[in-house]
Amino acid sequence: MSENELAVRFFDRAIELLALVRDEEAEPISRAAELVADCVAAGGRVFAYGAGHSALAAQDLVYRAGGLAVVNLLPVPGAVGVEAPATLGSALERVDGLATAVLDHSPARAGDVLIVISLSGRNALPVEMARHAGESGLHVIGVTSLAYAVGTTSRHSSGTFLKDHCDVVLDNHVPVGDTVLTSPDIPAPFAPASTVVISALLQAVIAAAAGELAARGVEPPLLRSGNVDGGTEWNERVLAENADRVFYRR
Repeated sequence: MSENELAVRFFDRAIELLALVRDEEAEPISRAAELVADCVAAGGRVFAYGAGHSALAAQDLVYRAGGLAVVNLLPVPGAVGVEAPATLGSALERVDGLATAVLDHSPARAGDVLIVISLSGRNALPVEMARHAGESGLHVIGVTSLAYAVGTTSRHSSGTFLKDHCDVVLDNHVPVGDTVLTSPDIPAPFAPASTVVISALLQAVIAAAAGELAARGVEPPLLRSGNVDGGTEWNERVLAENADRVFYRR
């Protein structure tokens, strides 16, 4: 099979997954958007957390042209993306107690929304993050693949998964192992699709939340691209108006 054929197959599988999520997750997307809209309308803040490559989708929501200005990254030191050593983030995901300490020392408070992203939803860090956030009065939106709860076991001492500690669960429908392609002449499955699907899923939530806010007569605190005329001035105004809800700017 040619390289181009494999590229086309990946696009086809990604499109299939996106269509599946669009059709199957419409109701959870609507409920997640309502939680975000409720929070923003009430003067609250939104936080997003993801470890390893799940952090990419979390960061995609923060300080984003066309996105809500009040979405903040909730970073876990050593587990933000794939900073060197990349293996450290994987190890920290399995440490009990770390998420509680991080959340307790963050600006998140009761009534805020926390988006927890974990493809497997089985490791201690995302499970504990969601559970402790709920106990602390935050509203939790979990983004995960429910296939893992069937095909794997939990690594948290409670035996639970991320899905068990969320107000709303968004299933990205990505298969166990993340990869969507195989080939007879390639010894391992390849072509991970989770970043494409999760990012699209969360941007759909933000789009729906913006629409919900507008329907209530509340102007969504949206950012514009700084590379279009007037964008910088627009953003300065929005950030100033929401200064008490923005933690990525010092």
